[in-house]
Amino acid sequence: MKALVLTDYKKFSYEEVPLPEIGHEDVLVRVKACGICGSDVHGMDGSTGRRIPPIIMGHEASGVVEQIGGGVSEWHVGERVTFDSTVVTRQDFYSQKGLFNLSDYRKVLGVSCGEYRQHGAFAEYVAVPQSVLYRLPDGLSFEQAAMTEPVSVAFHAVNLFPSEIGDSAVVVGCGMIGLFVIQALRIKGCGRIIAVDLDPSRLDMALKFGADYAIKSDEGEPINKVKNLTHGRGADMAFEVVGITATVNLAINAVRKGGKVGLVGNLSPKVELPLQAVVTRQLMLYGSCASAGEYPACLEMIANGRVTVDEMMSAIVPLSEAASWFDRLYKGEPGLMKVIVTP
Repeated sequence: MKALVLTDYKKFSYEEVPLPEIGHEDVLVRVKACGICGSDVHGMDGSTGRRIPPIIMGHEASGVVEQIGGGVSEWHVGERVTFDSTVVTRQDFYSQKGLFNLSDYRKVLGVSCGEYRQHGAFAEYVAVPQSVLYRLPDGLSFEQAAMTEPVSVAFHAVNLFPSEIGDSAVVVGCGMIGLFVIQALRIKGCGRIIAVDLDPSRLDMALKFGADYAIKSDEGEPINKVKNLTHGRGADMAFEVVGITATVNLAINAVRKGGKVGLVGNLSPKVELPLQAVVTRQLMLYGSCASAGEYPACLEMIANGRVTVDEMMSAIVPLSEAASWFDRLYKGEPGLMKVIVTP
């Protein structure tokens, strides 16, 4: 089969590779669409340590069941499916509690780190365990289904928060996940939603998808602007969807005393934390990792139009041309958000 292989940092090869072998409980999926995730773009240069070459990346995907293992009984050849990016190879304390995203035996499709290598879906075929498969609702395209993973990440982050109807929220970082966080907050019944970003075009999209106010983070005093919109106190909660020191500090300073801060972005492995501000203002910090069971609900919300994904797709390109699109995303080409690859 053909696959896009990261052969060295920042170097791709579109080449012939062996067809994946499937185990007793596995399914071979013919990939129809796979999104280029920001973690792939940031990982391909070696900075994250989670895309060690050689590796076939790609975890936001959908396709058609091509072959089933001997122990598979609930899935049939020809079914349209998507699949979770998290593969749990053994049951443990966390997975028994439904926290599959925290399992000690968790592997992520398209990731190669010191502990494991799990080839992903930038290929004609990918092998996945039947336990992570989900059927596509009628009328949902493969490209839309490939967006389920980032949508589920956003809803997982929002659902971790204990919140009340009408709570105010700040979303720092209005890339794709941030825009899905805004949509999730609106669906959950959040009151005043304030979007913060450097990019005016992203702020425009934030307003379109449910934010009430947009603040350009490098103009004036963004914290004062947030307070002016929240009775002088600060927001009830904030979601940081970038993962660098400046934006983490902005999110922490944007909430009121006793407020909650969700840390979703992880661009940097370490950030400087304003410890005294967290302690003396009694803030609650939440880390959010991947998703854990949100796929069915997210698929339905995409299918019925409650969550918008089409306008996030900047381009749909063949797998043979994907390397050049990785380069464009890596260089931060304006206007590019989600690129969908079709093998």
